[in-house]
Amino acid sequence: MLQNNALLAQLKQQIRSTTPRVEGVIKATEKGFGFLETDEGDSYFVPPPAMKQVLHGDRVAAVLHEEGDKKSVEPDTLIEQGLDRFIARVQKREGRLAVVPDHPSIKNVLKARIKRSLDEATIGDADWVVARLVRHPLKADDRGFFTQIDELVAKADDPAVPWRVTLARHALEQECPDAGDDWPLRDEGLVREDLNAEPFFTIDGEKTRDMDDALRIVPRADGGWDLSVAIADPTAYVEEGHAADLEARTRAFTVYLPGQNVTMLPEQLADDLCSLWEGKERPVLACTLTVHADGSLGDYRFFAATATSHAKLVYDHVSDWLEGQGDWAPAAEIGEQLKALRDLTEARAAWRAEHALVFKDRPDFVFDLDPAGNVLDIRTEERRIANRMIEESMIAANACCAHLLAEHVGHGIFNVHRAFEDDKAEAAQEFLASQEIEVEREALTELSRYKELKRELEGRDDAWLDARLRRFQGFTSMSAKPGPHFGLGLPAYATWTSPIRKYGDMVNHRLIKRVLKGEQAPAEASLALTEQLTERRRLNRMAERDVKDWLYVRYLSPAAEAQETFDAEVIQINRGGMRVRLTANGATAFVPAPMMHSERNKVAIDDKEGRIQVESEERYKLGDHLRVALVEAREETRSLVARPAD
Repeated sequence: MLQNNALLAQLKQQIRSTTPRVEGVIKATEKGFGFLETDEGDSYFVPPPAMKQVLHGDRVAAVLHEEGDKKSVEPDTLIEQGLDRFIARVQKREGRLAVVPDHPSIKNVLKARIKRSLDEATIGDADWVVARLVRHPLKADDRGFFTQIDELVAKADDPAVPWRVTLARHALEQECPDAGDDWPLRDEGLVREDLNAEPFFTIDGEKTRDMDDALRIVPRADGGWDLSVAIADPTAYVEEGHAADLEARTRAFTVYLPGQNVTMLPEQLADDLCSLWEGKERPVLACTLTVHADGSLGDYRFFAATATSHAKLVYDHVSDWLEGQGDWAPAAEIGEQLKALRDLTEARAAWRAEHALVFKDRPDFVFDLDPAGNVLDIRTEERRIANRMIEESMIAANACCAHLLAEHVGHGIFNVHRAFEDDKAEAAQEFLASQEIEVEREALTELSRYKELKRELEGRDDAWLDARLRRFQGFTSMSAKPGPHFGLGLPAYATWTSPIRKYGDMVNHRLIKRVLKGEQAPAEASLALTEQLTERRRLNRMAERDVKDWLYVRYLSPAAEAQETFDAEVIQINRGGMRVRLTANGATAFVPAPMMHSERNKVAIDDKEGRIQVESEERYKLGDHLRVALVEAREETRSLVARPAD
């Protein structure tokens, strides 16, 4: 018997070795068939019977079948399953339990069991759960798909579903941490300067509770300004290694979602003891820095202190007052500072535009919600002068922090951004050459040369060129070692101005305090920590986007029913169509190719070039502005569908 099995296995291996095979990732379609896409960009048809053995996202090896010009594949080996831990909705039918993954490309009904520690009676039809795929038909000894329900996320009728489901999807905490009520001020061996009489002020959103930074500005007799930045000091309460510190390290950031914040630190610290409330004495870590009249930075000094905010100001009120609008006016001593800070901001922005780089201003879109989570309105908040005043002050203070850590410690938590990684620089160079922009490799990899190139490209004001070039660019990451930040055009950048909401800033606070006390710095942050900080920031941004997508669909459903039209910008082009951003509210919608012409073969999409032709004429490209009509709002996939209205 064993000999027969061995012979059979040998025969199968011989057949496999002589049969054409391909490897790739499964892409499912709504019609029951799918495609296997290889890493080389080839695509093979997967017929419906074979699709019953795989799920969208599975990486598989497959047998290649050829009949004349037609090619198809039959997956037979699972290399990596695309579905592991996932969000799903429960389906109960005639005593049978199943789940349907909450995924736009996976509609399979998968048999399920419930984790022993859960009470099955508490889980009903259409409830939201976390599940895991524990059996796969392409695995040895598994005859079909099977899942296990590990966690109940929300009942079907819970109004908080968008928030709970999104946080669970990204494995983010649902609640703020709780670490008790006893938070005595620690004796850190620091001499704290008394700044309580100095008229510091904060500028934040009207509803902000976790206020990290307060400012004081004094014009210099010889021109320029002395800017003092007082930053909340949570490490004055939270010792390294304390339970609250370890929890903050795990969370890495406060999660800001429309209608809900999940704090990194316990709320008693984040919103009370550490927050720089008006009239409340607080421990702070401070920096006084000189900004010359031309906007360049001069000397700086870090020190520990106690300070009291003398005014809690609001962005729009300050901007209105400086622009001569509205009825609000600050106290005289604060008003003079605001005018000085405005002048500093203009000088600093001009200096950065010439010697570093300045981001283009983009509006923020703010959701007004009722207590049940329904969207009442979506407001556009422009980046006005008050926003820029705080932004420029924080950039200057963080540049000083980066210099201090690099000079005196040699490490910290740095934000490092290289515009083009080595593996993308050559492709970017070739793309620019195709646009008759000849650049040397160093212009893409060396900061000083890149700044010159970036200013030249911005001078062209070519939205398509900007969008295409972004495909080759890298992302900002956290690093223990100093490195350039190409986006800001600075040789190094390390944030310390938001320690209530960023764990990396708490790490930098502790290092600054070591320098102030003349103590030897600890070992640099581990790669595990910097990678976790980078990943958590990515997950937070995805969670914010996902909740907004859900709320956009709910808010714009009436507009889709009425097929209302909106101004929009093309932000992405793929093989199926183009994605646009609505200018009025920031929502994104997909315009499928069939919406561009009734005959699909009349639409030619070049996703690599970011261009679309209709009837052989170029109609759309990345960065274009057009008018679109919303035609569908799909809550099950949290997506909007539109068609061109021009």
